This record gives sequence, C-alpha cells and structure tokens, in this order.
Amino acid sequence: MNMFKPTSANSVNEYIEMIPEPRKSDILALDKMILEIAPNLDRKLYNSIIGYGSYHYKGKSGREGEWFVIGLASQKNYISLYICATDGEKYMAEQYIDRLPKASIGKSCVRFKTLSDVDLRVLRELIQKGSKFEGYNFS
Repeated sequence: MNMFKPTSANSVNEYIEMIPEPRKSDILALDKMILEIAPNLDRKLYNSIIGYGSYHYKGKSGREGEWFVIGLASQKNYISLYICATDGEKYMAEQYIDRLPKASIGKSCVRFKTLSDVDLRVLRELIQKGSKFEGYNFS
C-alpha cells in the first residue's frame, strides 16, 4: 500500500505548476536550493513527491524498490522535506530537532507551514549532509 496520494501531474514542473501560491513560491525556492546543493541527484516525480537521487531499498517485509534520497512535497497543511539518510545510527532529520524548532520532525521528514518558519542555513546544511548518503534500508 502506497502512503502517498498520486498526483495527476506527469512531470516535476507540471506538479509544481499545480501548487497554489504562496506555497508554490516556497516549493520553487526549495527545489532550486536542493538542485544547487546536490546537482548530481537526478530529479523525478514519485507520486506527489519531487524526488532527488535514488537508492534501492529492502524492507523488513521483504518488499524492495527504488526510493529517493531527498524528497519535497506540498501536503495539505504543510511542506514536507524528506531526508532519507542516516549517520549509521540515527536518521539525519532527527538530529535537527533542536535547530528547527518551528518544524515538526519525524525520522526522515521535516514539516513546516512556510519557508519563513525555518532557518534556511540549517536546512541547507541538512540537505547537504543528506545528499551525501545513499539512503537507508529497513531490514
């Protein structure tokens, strides 16, 4: 079962064009930032998420597939930035809880209402560190 709602967009640019303002401007700014920081990561659409880079995963259930290293999505109530990387012990995003106090942070997801709610220098650092990893497996 896929936890991400499919979009009718056929490309990253079409997906971004479907996002209403003012959220679209924040997504465009984050997309530009990610492409500047990690130009080596290919960009493509994963359902309703812009994915940057990819890696092969294998879950505990035995399910395997390809997933993004960094992801960006416009959700109903917030922007989600996914950093699918660890330092070998902890998920990267979790390590930034204290430095991004207005964001809601899960294992690999940083959620915030607007880009002005977060420190862009801290986000840049997280994206840079996350882009150096090959993702993670759940087994």
